[in-house]
Amino acid sequence: MAGMIEIETPAGDGRFGAYLAEPSGTPKAAVIVIQEIFGVNAGIRAKCDLWAAHGYLALAPDLFWRLEPGVKLDPDVPDQFQHALGLMGRFDQDGGIRDIEATIREARARGPAKVGAVGYCLGGRLAYLTAARTDIDASVGYYAVGIDGLLGEAHAIARPLMLHIAGADHFVGPEVQKAMHDGLDGHPRVTLHDYPGLDHGFAAEMGARRNEEGARLADERTKMFLERHLS
Repeated sequence: MAGMIEIETPAGDGRFGAYLAEPSGTPKAAVIVIQEIFGVNAGIRAKCDLWAAHGYLALAPDLFWRLEPGVKLDPDVPDQFQHALGLMGRFDQDGGIRDIEATIREARARGPAKVGAVGYCLGGRLAYLTAARTDIDASVGYYAVGIDGLLGEAHAIARPLMLHIAGADHFVGPEVQKAMHDGLDGHPRVTLHDYPGLDHGFAAEMGARRNEEGARLADERTKMFLERHLS
């Protein structure tokens, strides 16, 4: 079963939508799928459906609800891509983390004791912050942006975190990737994987950005990582 639900904010000052995909049987755990800058679009909903097919309860919160509720953009359409960049520029990151916290609580209220997070692009950055600021059980970030500016929060990461780094990411240059490795390689809870030659968005579920080989490798690593830490 899949469809939209509503979740109340921690402060009780609003409600936001989330796409929910449920497995056919009792879920073995829950996975929060954290959106890119394109909203909870078809690609993010497909990610949830895949996690549900693997036996997880999957939730993707609409983190842009304060800006444009229900927005769904296509990264392959230039005007929509520019619109997405504008939304990212106005996004309240701290508010987004609070919404993710509310989604974690919603997931646990539906039965699963353990909850993981998987985020992409902006969502990869938020997956990192979720690992540092919440009680999530495990987190994964794909081509996370701006992590070099968040390394001061690495000491707070107490649960396992995996980051997939696109080697040719035009949003995350070599100097940022080096800073990520310098700051995180020695962290006992953090695992970094590099994908030489691959660009930002290589694991998108659909569209021109996807690299099939890279996506399959990263997704298999993610699946094994969450199976290990959410069981």
